[in-house]
Amino acid sequence: MSRFVIERRTELPPAEVWRRLTAWEDHGATVPLTRITVLTPPPSGVGTVFVARTGLGRASFDDPMRVAAWQPPTADGDPGRCWLVKTGRVITGWAEIEVRADGAGSSVRWEEELRVRLLPSAFGGVTQYAGRLVFGRVVDTLLGASRSAAGNR
Repeated sequence: MSRFVIERRTELPPAEVWRRLTAWEDHGATVPLTRITVLTPPPSGVGTVFVARTGLGRASFDDPMRVAAWQPPTADGDPGRCWLVKTGRVITGWAEIEVRADGAGSSVRWEEELRVRLLPSAFGGVTQYAGRLVFGRVVDTLLGASRSAAGNR
């Protein structure tokens, strides 16, 4: 099991950050050898299911996810939160995406707990490092040039 946190700040407003981070298909463009397919009709919300397929040919695996909680940020300043549950045979765990107003922009907090089945716990540090790297890149790319790193844990 590996748990990590990614935090970013951007000048974008919360509604735009939320829109970008929950455009599930766009995540695949930032993760090497990965394609995302949304299996449920729009709009996204509780019950949305999507699959990240990673790899080449027979050396591929699916990472299915389901949206278990969905609360977009409000104009009154309430933060947005999305809780994803990973339901696959290879990768399990969860991710929580939080978007909140921060001055004239927004702050993002992405926390994830990731388990790779059949991978010994001794590789937890490597999985944690790779998760921060990959998902940090996802957040940075989706937010575009209007971001600043606030740290990774």
